[in-house]
Amino acid sequence: MNTPDERPSPDDALSHARAARARMAAALTEDQEPEPDGPGWQPIWKRPRKFKSKAAKKVELRKQRRQLQDAGKRRLAAGNSRRPRSRQNRIGNAAARRDARALSRVRHSIAWLW
Repeated sequence: MNTPDERPSPDDALSHARAARARMAAALTEDQEPEPDGPGWQPIWKRPRKFKSKAAKKVELRKQRRQLQDAGKRRLAAGNSRRPRSRQNRIGNAAARRDARALSRVRHSIAWLW
């Protein structure tokens, strides 16, 4: 850490920085200087659109369709995987099926009364 004696005064540091800035500006030639409002970097939403040819669109759509089909296959395979379901889930489903079956039988057995 600097001791108070070797620390430069703020005025000296400021003059040193200004001199360095002047040297850097002199080192840059006129072409190296960036144009402030010229055709430099622009955010993507302000750039002009690049239109695609029909062939390029078809290629991109084909690629997207392929990705979606692959995702669907993965989803189907994940649903049909042999991962065991929780016991509670199986019991609940079985009970619901039994109830639905019983209600259906009752409904059909008294259907001739109506």
